[in-house]
Amino acid sequence: MRKTMKGRPPAVALIDPKYPHNVGAALRACSCWGFGQLWWTGCRVALDVPHGERLPREERMKGYRSVELTRDDQVFDRFEPGSVTPVAVELRPDAESLVEFEHPTDALYVFGPEDGSLPKSVRLLCHRFVVIPTHHCLNLAAAVNVVLYDRRLKRTLAGLEPLGPARDILRERHGPVGLA
Repeated sequence: MRKTMKGRPPAVALIDPKYPHNVGAALRACSCWGFGQLWWTGCRVALDVPHGERLPREERMKGYRSVELTRDDQVFDRFEPGSVTPVAVELRPDAESLVEFEHPTDALYVFGPEDGSLPKSVRLLCHRFVVIPTHHCLNLAAAVNVVLYDRRLKRTLAGLEPLGPARDILRERHGPVGLA
């Protein structure tokens, strides 16, 4: 029997994604932006990670080992009550624009499937709604990257997170970097 993982915010949840390559690209985004967990629900992307099944190419790189990857239809139940703020990334009239959005420290970013919206049962569990103000819909993996980047940018500008490893890499390659 598989051990049930405990949720640790901040994290990302994909609700019934359709394509394995988008789960893989979301895994890559989580790794790049320092998120420790990626959850997904549904049976359209089925793989048994503990038994060696893999996502497309994205999971095969070493950096992604730091992200726990779990398919679980009860993802909201894996977080202690009151320990997480579910944020639905969804096109809704009452959604906050990502431009002005203040990211909760304990966020669980919830993304719907590529071919639909979040079901009502999931929306009812979300405390906040945010919309990415684009002219057209983004690919699922692109939307994950945009939201996680926005979080990092705002937290860095507020002094809550360092600039990250990119600064150290630039310093190694090019000497002192003019970043605060």
